[in-house]
Amino acid sequence: MDAPLTAPDALIRPWRTATIVASLVAAVELVLLLGAGVVLLGKPLSHALRHQAAAAAAATPAKTVAKAKPVVVHRTPPAVPHVARAHTGVLVLNGNGHSGAAASEAARLHSLGYPVAGTGNAPRTDYATTSVMYRPGFRGEAIRLARDLGVHAVGPLDGLTTARLDGGKLVVILGAA
Repeated sequence: MDAPLTAPDALIRPWRTATIVASLVAAVELVLLLGAGVVLLGKPLSHALRHQAAAAAAATPAKTVAKAKPVVVHRTPPAVPHVARAHTGVLVLNGNGHSGAAASEAARLHSLGYPVAGTGNAPRTDYATTSVMYRPGFRGEAIRLARDLGVHAVGPLDGLTTARLDGGKLVVILGAA
């Protein structure tokens, strides 16, 4: 008994399916290998590029520096105090919330030769650093006071009116530091 032969395209289909499956597996393996290569080689490559960029920046040729245009910086003239300490009234405001801080700072200012125009509480009690503020025309005196106190923050009156100064020229707002 003879069995009928299968159709010719039935013999081709299993090979075609096997080829497509093998190609998909190879593509997934390629993507995984590329991902692993990026992860393994990316970090050392980025470190090497940063190192080369830093070395190139440090070794700027002298020609480039010589050809650079000069930079013009407009600076305010240095502030020179015109009024003596004994004639520069200071208002001391407690901005840190510690009881008695303004009074103790006022005593310190008095020992440095500054007349204290008054003490009180600042509008807020959460100032992080101590600052010195000044009325218009008293920037030099404010910088001198800041230097005497070891304060780095100096600026014009901000949020205070000159009427609130009780005749003082400068304001010290005590902060937490």
